[in-house]
Formats: sequence, structure tokens, C-alpha cells
Amino acid sequence: MLNETLSRLDQFFAGFTADRVPLLLLDYDGTLAPFRVDRSKAKPYKGVREILGRIQAEKRTRIVVITGRPAREISPLLRGFPPVVEHPVEVWGLHGAERLHPDGRREMDEPAPETRKTLDQVREYLRHNNLGGEFEDKPNAAVMHWRGASARIAKFIEQRTREMFEPLAARPGLTLLEFESGLELRAGRHKGDAVRALAAEMPEGTPITYLGDDYTDEAAFRAINETTGPHLSVLVKPTKRETEADVWLRPPSELRMFLKRWWKAAPKQSGISESGLTEWGEEEEVLERAG
Repeated sequence: MLNETLSRLDQFFAGFTADRVPLLLLDYDGTLAPFRVDRSKAKPYKGVREILGRIQAEKRTRIVVITGRPAREISPLLRGFPPVVEHPVEVWGLHGAERLHPDGRREMDEPAPETRKTLDQVREYLRHNNLGGEFEDKPNAAVMHWRGASARIAKFIEQRTREMFEPLAARPGLTLLEFESGLELRAGRHKGDAVRALAAEMPEGTPITYLGDDYTDEAAFRAINETTGPHLSVLVKPTKRETEADVWLRPPSELRMFLKRWWKAAPKQSGISESGLTEWGEEEEVLERAG
């Protein structure tokens, strides 16, 4: 890890105080968990559920997942071996268009009737002709994936998808969202909007961070960087790319390191010892090396 990254982390965590509950915002796929073609198998990296569970157990951090998935898919993926995230966390799904509160209340950013009509027509077409890719039907979007396809096939699918989506994205209420190995024609809030809404709900001076990996997370990074209190935008990715994030961390080891530092820096009330966390972390490192 670069010295400037360590320095930036030190600066951020120094802003934690006993009178402020920090806000931990997390993307899921590619950030907390490696990508899988079968999304139901995208389990978090070793140790991530456990350390998030320890953070949550303190009840002194507000944890929110902001994901492109439908919101209800996240809590089952975060459950597993103890200690885990025991209670549902707040999830903003569909890149911010959906909000699922911990108590189960759900809010949805509904598109205008004309926008919905266009999306319905696109989805109906793609159910019968998927352009050679994998079609995903979302309440507010039509999504085409080509993850796992050969370079030649992926280029073909992308070209056909762009030919269909780009003219429609010029219509009011619709946007084209690019992500790794896919395109999404969508309506509603994006991740940056979700970050701004959450930041506005917190007291002035709250430490806020967002961890993400994809191009869709750049809007969230920009929103984090606009905040005036202690803040940090974090790119979590095996290889660095051009980004507006403040720092770059390699998963899974540097991701676990960051979450452990968060646990140590955040206000405490449960009495879990730091030595216990250190022992657990060392055990996880041994397990990781053993594969």
C-alpha cells in the first residue's frame, strides 16, 4: 500500500469522534464480493461479513449498501457464519432508485408514464431477443450483460446493445449507464443521488466514506468528495484505473484492513476487545493464504 494512501487513511480516521456516528457506504459486487457470472454465488470475501458484523454490533456506525442489484438480494448474501451482520442493513438498490429500510419499508423512484412505457417496450423485446447477451429485467431498467463472453462475442453484444439503447437514452427521463461488461437503459436516481440524500440526513461533521469498484461508482465518489466534513472515497479493485476516488485499495486483504481500522476508530459500546479483533484478523490471513 502506498504511503500516501496510508497517510490519507490516517487523516480520515483521525476525524472520528465519540459524538458522531460515522456513515459507511458500500457497493456490493466487485467491492465486498468478487464478481460471479452466477450472481447468487457472489459471496463476500473471506472475513468481510464477520468484520461488518462486529462493526454493526457496536451500533455506533450507520452501514448502508448502495448496489445495482434489487435491494432485497443483499441481506441474504451478507448472512453466513458467525459473527455476521445479524440484522438487515439499509440498502439502496437499482443504483439508488430503490430504498429498503432496515425495518422492511421500501421506497421506489417511479418513472413517468411515458418513460415506463418505453422501458416496458424494450424489456418485452429483449425477453424474446437478448441480442446474444444476458438480459436482466429490472423494475426501472433494461440491462444487458456480457460478462464471461469471449472478446469477439462481447464486442458484438455491446455494439448491438448500444445501437438499441443510445437513441432511447436521449429521451427525457432515461439515461444510459455503463458498467464493466454491460449497459443499462434506466430511469431514476443514481448512486451519487443516493449518497447526497444520505449525507443530508446526517449531522454536520459526520465522517462519511464510500467504497466502490465500477464506473457506476464514480457518481458516488464525486458526491462524497463534495461533502464538507471528514470524508473518503475509496476505489476497491485488483488493478488501479482512472478514478475520482481519493484512495485505491486491493481486495481482499486491503479491504479487510480498512474495515478493521474502521472498527478500531469508531466509537465503542459493546466492550469487544481490540486484541480479539487482531487475533481474528490474523486467523483470516492464514485462511486466505491457505485458499
